[in-house]
Formats: sequence, structure tokens, C-alpha cells
Amino acid sequence: MPIPRRSAAEALSRTLRRHGAAPDAVSDVGVAWEAFAEFLAVEVEGVEEADGDGFIAEWGRWDWNDDLPALSFGRLLAVRDTGGDAAHRQPEYWKVELQLCFAEDPAWAELHDLGLQDTGFDHHAIGAPRTAALAETLRLIQSCPQLAAMWRATPVRSAVTLERAG
Repeated sequence: MPIPRRSAAEALSRTLRRHGAAPDAVSDVGVAWEAFAEFLAVEVEGVEEADGDGFIAEWGRWDWNDDLPALSFGRLLAVRDTGGDAAHRQPEYWKVELQLCFAEDPAWAELHDLGLQDTGFDHHAIGAPRTAALAETLRLIQSCPQLAAMWRATPVRSAVTLERAG
């Protein structure tokens, strides 16, 4: 059964808790990834188009998290705007994100030098295509020594958010 877009962050939080992880205190990145993958298998009401549901993994340092090294798993949703003239409506873009922040560590001190800061958005359909895309994303993450080291570390904090994107 599809979930409402407005409930997407809570759905991810519930999935994390089912996996034994508190949304604001994730202690195992692998468990967080498993919960995120499960969340990505749930349809969201009102997705506008075939490529209106995608995911991305991002990493880096951002001022909104005190410039701590971070790893983020996000789901971008293009949903119908129910107001205005239906012929001219544009989709609204929303991002559900699980952000994991880490303490400083020499293993990922050169995180900014990776050349990539994210995996790019993937819009494979829910089911076998998305499962395969998630496996490929995980292979990419684990192929980078800095990211693989973060994957094995314990985050110092985490948060689940739902925000308008663009």
C-alpha cells in the first residue's frame, strides 16, 4: 500500500526502528542502509512520472551539520501539485533524507578529494531493477576507501528529514 508523501520521513523512521536503529542515533551504517533499501521498496502516493522516484547517496562536509564528515541516503520524489490549473501544474520535488554524521578521523580526512560527492540520482523502478541499482550503489561506495571506512564507523549523530527540494 502506498504511503502519503507527507508521511515519508516517518515511514523511514519506522523502518529504521524496525531494524533496531533510532532515527536520531543510528549506530550501524549497514543497518541504516538495509532500512533505507526497505523504505525505497515502498510506493509513495502521487509520484508524478516514471522517473519521479529516485535515490542518491551523498558524502562530504556541509555547514548545516557543523562541517562534520557525513554520509547521506536520500530519496527524491516528484509528486503532483494538487492546486491550480491541472493542465499547467508542475510536480513538487521533495527529498526524504537520512544523514549520518561522523567524528573526525584520518581514514576519511581526504573525503573532499574523492572527485565524486555523490552517486547521482538513480530512478530505477521499485522491484528487481531498484534492488540491482542499490547493489551497484553499495559497490561504488565500498570501492572508495574513505567511504568504506565511514561505513564501518559509528556515526556521532543522525537525522531523518523531509524537505522541499527545488
